Formats: sequence, C-alpha cells, structure tokens
Amino acid sequence: MSPKKSKDPSPSAPSAPASVPEPLYPNIEAFIETASNEDIENLYAPLKDSLAALKGPRAENGKKAVKGVEQAQALLLHLLEIREKIEAERKSAGKRK
Repeated sequence: MSPKKSKDPSPSAPSAPASVPEPLYPNIEAFIETASNEDIENLYAPLKDSLAALKGPRAENGKKAVKGVEQAQALLLHLLEIREKIEAERKSAGKRK
C-alpha cells in the first residue's frame, strides 16, 4: 500500500482575509484601553506595599517579587506610551487629509 499524500494548499491559492481575533483577556484589554499612568500606579501600589512589608525568611522572596511586579508595571506603562503615540499619529494623519 502506498501512503496517503496530504493535500498541501498551493501558495497561489487565494486565502480568506484575516479577521481580527477575539481578545484572550477582554478585561485586561479594556483596562489598558482606558488606563492612565496613575491607574497603573494605583493598581500595583498595594501589592508592592504588602510585598515590601514581609519580614523574616520571606523578606528576600518579597524583594524578588517586587522586582517582578515593577517589571510588569514598567511594561504596562510602556504599552500606554505606545498607545498614546499611536493615537497621536492617528490624529495627525486625520488632520492631514
């Protein structure tokens, strides 16, 4: 018996237009769409404060966790900066037309 050959789509075959995927985390996406730098600060402040308050043998782990939280916060703030730049570009492109 000969093995079945699978049909590979030819590269010249037309493909359907790509659709926008559904958000995996709609609550996070909605928050990011409307959040400000102050909102991000307020989101992480209680967590950082409670981690910084750890004493004894858990204090070292708390310091490491604070660093991770600070990195996550920095990434979100960077995302907000990018969002603001994109919005500014859209506005300036709309004024040019």
